[in-house]
This record gives sequence, structure tokens and C-alpha cells, in this order.
Amino acid sequence: MAAQGIADAVQAYTGLSPAAAFTVGEITLEQLRAYDGKDPAKSILIAIRGQVYDVSRGRLFYGPQGPYSLFAGRDASRALALMSFDLNDLTGDLEGLSPDELEVLQDWEEKFKERYPVVGHLPGENGTAGAQPDHEAEKA
Repeated sequence: MAAQGIADAVQAYTGLSPAAAFTVGEITLEQLRAYDGKDPAKSILIAIRGQVYDVSRGRLFYGPQGPYSLFAGRDASRALALMSFDLNDLTGDLEGLSPDELEVLQDWEEKFKERYPVVGHLPGENGTAGAQPDHEAEKA
């Protein structure tokens, strides 16, 4: 009951949802997977260029059955740059991307920064911890 009161107070004072006050700090790709939207009690997180965004208020898009649910709980950097839904592109590896593709990623990153709070970051220099495709997505 007290936690709900605090959440309500945060929302009233800041105008932000209680999820916006949620932070994870440094989070590994494996830990990120737990925030894929399948548990309605947890936030939905997506990593882009090493930054982790809470996209919970976009649950209709990123939650289960949403058109972008594939990105939830994962590093979507390369997939967004390529505008791809290929499981092999769910990685933070930006190597080999063209300047135009990097610009597409920059546009996505700016949209995320405008709409969703940053709640953490991936370990590693420049967020490259997500450089391997997330083949666990194939099992989901």
C-alpha cells in the first residue's frame, strides 16, 4: 500500500509514470531478457547503443503480440538501423553498417530519447556488450 502511495506521489509531482522512476543501472543482455513484456508486473526494456530504455508505456507496440515485441528485452541497435525483424540482427554490433543505416539508427535513438526514459546501460565500452546476436529469441 505504501509503495502505491509513493508511485502515485511520483506521478503527481513529476508527471511521469511510476515506471519512469524505475532504474536498473548496469544490466547484462541475459538480465535484460527478463524485461520482455511477458510478465505484466515488470517493465519492458529495450537497449539501443548501450542505453537501456523503459518502453513500458508503449506496451501495445513492444509487449506480447505487439508489432515490435521482438525487440523487447533485447539490444535492438542493429535491427533498428537496418529496419529489420531478422533475429540475427538483434545485436549491438554496428560493424559494417553504412552511413545511411547509422543515420537511421540515430533517428530511432532520438525518438526513443524523446519518448522513453533511460533506466540503465549495458556493460562494456560504448555498449558493445550486445555484439552477438540474441539467438535465445528463436526459443521465445
